[in-house]
Amino acid sequence: MRFINKTCCSLSLIIVFSCVVGSDFEAPEDNCDSDMEANISFEDLEGFFNDETIQIQEDLIIEGYIISSDRAGNFYGVLYLQDHPTNPAKGLQLEIDLRNSHLFFEVGSKVQVKLKGLFLGKSGETLKLGGSFSAFGNVSVGRLPALKVPDHIFLSCGDIEEVKPILTNILDVENVPANVLVKLDSLEVMDEGLGMTFALPKEETEIILKDCNENEMVMLNSGFSDFQAEVLPDGNGTITGILQKDGKKHQLVIRDLNDLDFSNDRCPEIITEFTSNQIFISELADPDNNSKARFVELYNASEESLHLNKWILQRYTNDKTAVSSSIDLSGFIIEGKSTFVISPNAAEFELIYGFSPDLGVSTNSPADSNGDDNLELVDPFGVIIDRFGIIGEDGSGTNHEFEDGRAVRNLNITKGNPSYTFSEWTIFNDTGDSGTTKLLQNAPEDFTPNEHQ
Repeated sequence: MRFINKTCCSLSLIIVFSCVVGSDFEAPEDNCDSDMEANISFEDLEGFFNDETIQIQEDLIIEGYIISSDRAGNFYGVLYLQDHPTNPAKGLQLEIDLRNSHLFFEVGSKVQVKLKGLFLGKSGETLKLGGSFSAFGNVSVGRLPALKVPDHIFLSCGDIEEVKPILTNILDVENVPANVLVKLDSLEVMDEGLGMTFALPKEETEIILKDCNENEMVMLNSGFSDFQAEVLPDGNGTITGILQKDGKKHQLVIRDLNDLDFSNDRCPEIITEFTSNQIFISELADPDNNSKARFVELYNASEESLHLNKWILQRYTNDKTAVSSSIDLSGFIIEGKSTFVISPNAAEFELIYGFSPDLGVSTNSPADSNGDDNLELVDPFGVIIDRFGIIGEDGSGTNHEFEDGRAVRNLNITKGNPSYTFSEWTIFNDTGDSGTTKLLQNAPEDFTPNEHQ
């Protein structure tokens, strides 16, 4: 859709001199130059860059559409262009030392850029054009002086285009080109940011946004912007901004507060803390032939998967009555009718058993017991769901010793037990005391990690 009939222009030195002084002035009159045609694409221009900043010597002209604005002060000394007003394939950053550039280059304006004499560089995934500056002998892209702007940037003939942002979401921005206009829906400020302002005074500030699935995105705001002191919105909604990428770091920069519409209700609270007595310890391993092949196996006897957020596996060494070490299981999911294997030496575990454990932890952890310790599985609410051994009793010579052996949960057990019950277990060790079986166990043949059998 086209709107606001506007003839294009080239800027004269006189206009630049008279208009960059302040903000209370009229936009320059149009002076259309229709003889200029683009002869290189954004993609081909990117091919010129080869790991170091270069000065372009060829008579090249690139054509693009303005998507940024310094009207609200969130952008300064920079123009962002993309190669098409809708569904762009590439975007780039043009650095210019020109205040109030929005008065010359409105959003949606089609411009041609004469590239000869400009410097080309790249930062992360951002392709940059401009002047140059040198630091420690290295040349980088810098701001093009204001007096040079009319020699290189020209408004094209025709109407201003409506630039339509690419509709995307946090997970899919990876597939969207950098430095183009995007729009994301159902976002809100993280709880920790509520009540804060858009930016600290005179400081570039990152605001963390999230969607209703707890995926996160950074909104980058200038401490010099007109809206710096405004309080962040507490609702949920859409954000339109220019997508910047640097490796795995992605962030959005809005042009002004009109790019935000957080007028909807916030996302419902996501509850990730669940309990179940159908998760329990199913196997403990202390191989006689390789102590580095120890592990603890958990089993979910239910049909449903369960988030292990804030679940803890803790160990009481020997006859200790205080917790000696613990493992936070947050961030993991144990699928229904499935095991979850924890190893204190993931590399050795994979070498011995032929596959990676679900979780690799450190030595001297609950997964590294030498067979005479006691373990507990605790849910997010502090409830003991399952226990192996008797707290305060050294396992040596008891019915909960698995030294140089193995303790495996009997297959008829489908629930955890907060009170250790010997009849629920089959235990092998090097003593055979108290009803256990004296039979050394060697890895890998005598163990079944990842198989509750």
